[in-house]
Amino acid sequence: MSTTEQRVAVVTGAARGIGAASAVRLAEEGRAVAVLDLDEAACQDTVEQITAAGGKALAVGCDVADSAAVEAAVARVAEELGAPTILVNNAGVLRDNLLFKMSDDDWDTVLSIHLRGSFLMSRACQKHMVDAGFGRIVNLSSSSALGNRGQVNYAAAKAGLQGFTKTLAKELGKFGITANAVAPGFIATDMTAATAERVGMGFEDFQAAAASQIPVRRVGRPEDIANAIAFFAGDQAGFVSGQVLYVAGGPLN
Repeated sequence: MSTTEQRVAVVTGAARGIGAASAVRLAEEGRAVAVLDLDEAACQDTVEQITAAGGKALAVGCDVADSAAVEAAVARVAEELGAPTILVNNAGVLRDNLLFKMSDDDWDTVLSIHLRGSFLMSRACQKHMVDAGFGRIVNLSSSSALGNRGQVNYAAAKAGLQGFTKTLAKELGKFGITANAVAPGFIATDMTAATAERVGMGFEDFQAAAASQIPVRRVGRPEDIANAIAFFAGDQAGFVSGQVLYVAGGPLN
């Protein structure tokens, strides 16, 4: 780090998968990390992994789609860890189905957590970033933003996050705040395992089929995404803003 002051990062959806890997990666970079998820107890494994390696972390339970809960969570982070100046909006869910089978709740839940959650978290954290004259916002988009059968809700949310990111970059840049998005391709997580189950395939076969279509001939790991997030969150990335980085093992047509 280029500063002697330890920066505080908030990672949502950090109990497992990409969020957990990102929290651990940021801690390795010397950040104090607030590990947020709906269930605070579920965050303990991530916190323990960080603290066992000598890092500093705090588990915080928060429904990112609830405005009051978000404000309370960010206030707690500021009080117990310090003012958050790095935010990774990773929290998300799947409610996959074809359009004619998709319920109102399937649509509303996915859009609320991905889009409303990112909006509420960004709004709450940006106040601390403006005061510090430094900020990094990293939003998790997806290759599904380009369209994916059975994911009209998820695709819409992830595409929306790209426009959200570019707008934040334009609004907040003058305060020393950057906003970027990472768009994973196929990553082996609980969420992709759930997709395999939805389409009736074993997860190993599902991964093998995906890998055969990826130029680097493997599926991604949560750590692959965490590495990209760490770059955008770093002090050295101050002239990179409003970008969407696809981390997918090759180009997407």
